[in-house]
Amino acid sequence: MGLPETETFPLCLRIRKRSEYLAIQGRGRKLESAHFLLFVRAATEGMAPTRVGFTVSKRVGGAVVRNRLKRRLREICRRNRRWFPTGFDLVLVAKPSARGVVFSQAASEIELFSRRLQRR
Repeated sequence: MGLPETETFPLCLRIRKRSEYLAIQGRGRKLESAHFLLFVRAATEGMAPTRVGFTVSKRVGGAVVRNRLKRRLREICRRNRRWFPTGFDLVLVAKPSARGVVFSQAASEIELFSRRLQRR
């Protein structure tokens, strides 16, 4: 039994292709916080819903640590989709220091990114 439709993080709101990740990270704006980098690029389809992708490299930790961190980041973004303005593609990259970050600290850093995005 899965989550109700309103509580899911659908695939259409996620960045899934390597070519899209590379384009956003290569040509997007970069914002930085203590534990994360956020690459931002205007969506190719005007006012399309904001899509999010996550990158956690081996420098952060083993597979268990990386997958746990990605699940936490996905959950933060799923719960708080309203934080981000529409029409952007975002890639959230974890720095090695993100290994021990707690959920609330990660959420506050992502919220800070969203406020910085809305000011621009």
